[in-house]
Amino acid sequence: MAPRGVAARRPGRIAPATRRPALTRQGGSGDNGPMARRRKKETDVFPGLFDAGSAKSPEPARPKAARPVEPAPPGPTRAPAARPFTVGELTAHIRARLEETGQVSVEGEISGCRRHSSGHVYFDLKDSGARLSCVVWRSRAARAFAAEPEEGMQVIATGRLDVYAPRGSYSLVVDRVEPVGIGARLAELEALKRELEALGWFERRRPLPALPRVVGVVTSRDGAALRDFLRTRSLRFPGYPVRLAHAAVQGPGSALEIADALRRLDATGVDVIVVCRGGGSLEDLWAFNERAVADAIHAASVPVVTGVGHETDTTLADLVADHRAHTPTDAAQAVLPDRAALVAELERITAHLGQGFERAFARRAERLAALARRSVLRRPARLLEERTRVLADRRARMTGSLGAALSARGARLAELERRLARQSPRQRLERWSSSLVELTHRLSRAAERALDASAQRFALLGGRLEGLSPLAVLARGYSVTTPVGEVEPLRDASAVSVGDVLETRLAKGFLRTRVEEVRSGDGDGAEEHA
Repeated sequence: MAPRGVAARRPGRIAPATRRPALTRQGGSGDNGPMARRRKKETDVFPGLFDAGSAKSPEPARPKAARPVEPAPPGPTRAPAARPFTVGELTAHIRARLEETGQVSVEGEISGCRRHSSGHVYFDLKDSGARLSCVVWRSRAARAFAAEPEEGMQVIATGRLDVYAPRGSYSLVVDRVEPVGIGARLAELEALKRELEALGWFERRRPLPALPRVVGVVTSRDGAALRDFLRTRSLRFPGYPVRLAHAAVQGPGSALEIADALRRLDATGVDVIVVCRGGGSLEDLWAFNERAVADAIHAASVPVVTGVGHETDTTLADLVADHRAHTPTDAAQAVLPDRAALVAELERITAHLGQGFERAFARRAERLAALARRSVLRRPARLLEERTRVLADRRARMTGSLGAALSARGARLAELERRLARQSPRQRLERWSSSLVELTHRLSRAAERALDASAQRFALLGGRLEGLSPLAVLARGYSVTTPVGEVEPLRDASAVSVGDVLETRLAKGFLRTRVEEVRSGDGDGAEEHA
């Protein structure tokens, strides 16, 4: 028997048994209104579908004890059938209810991640029993992912649900994707790698010493890595000096122990340090991905070699180290010399030096024998006599040549002295001195005459100027009168008025007077002005 509220089904239609209510709320606001009855019927048909936004978890629909729905009796009394949903109406209603849930967070495993040429990112979230399509629009793709998405990464995707009507499918429009568990740690590791790479920590590669005095090893004293290292030492160079600094290589606090062991070994004066451990899971090797270990490796004053895990394992310590070995055995081979190879090389060098000495001695012996065969060495006294005669001959020739050269130079010097005496400038200097004295006397006399003539002319001009000087006129009893404050002398009495103040200059001193009477004219018939 069908659940309550469900009528007979036809392909492509889901029709309620009663009259289909409108999609918007109608009637009262209580639990008995049309919308409440509609929701009840929809819940019975799709139990739990529309309860994602509620605070409580959805409960499965329980069959009701009400009467079952039976086919209507035939005949004219049958109730008219209600109009069923169209596909578009049902899809729109489902979309509206899904949008009411708002943002949701879904945890799952990334599958089939791909970036479209448009810039959108598509992937699926899946678990053991379901799969959810997800999309990140281009506008958010650059900042939605906390870490680069990878196949199989466990993540939490946050976004909103959306329905694609043409296919009747729904998907999660993602705003943010965050790794879960080890995925989050891997994301942090990638960020740390980018930071250290930008600082240039991955580029330093110091050369390893060919024959180190002491090799330092950082590992667990109880681990297989140390046994592999010592086994390799016994094969390559038994008893070679090795100094161990024990440290836990996995578990809480192991990264700090490894870093501390590195610093302690570096302070003891070893020539190279090996950091190693055996294989394990990513979680087991995680201590070698910590920043503390990377800092200690970079701060070491000697080259550091890492041999962590297997060949496929690459840790942050491997990237910062000066040399990366795939395993602890490879690390031992990289830093420990091969005794057999050293002995063979020493024997080769010894043989080469012996052969070189033998060839050198043979060449010197042949040279000595050749010199002994020469007649010079058999009769050295005769050679000395010949060299003495040659030396005496060359000395005589040199003495004669030097005397002839000195005589020629003496004759040449005497000739030059005679020519210099004939062309001596002393006579010309004496003649020029006499002429200079005569010219000096003539210049003195001419200067005296010129000065006398100038003095006479100066006296004549001075007398003329004295006669024309106003001061001479004043000395003869005359005076010059000017209005006070002016410089032009008075020439006409009519130019002043009674009461004007005048200033009169005498030969000695000045007089200031006030006009009491003005007379015009030049004789007895002069006019008076009061």
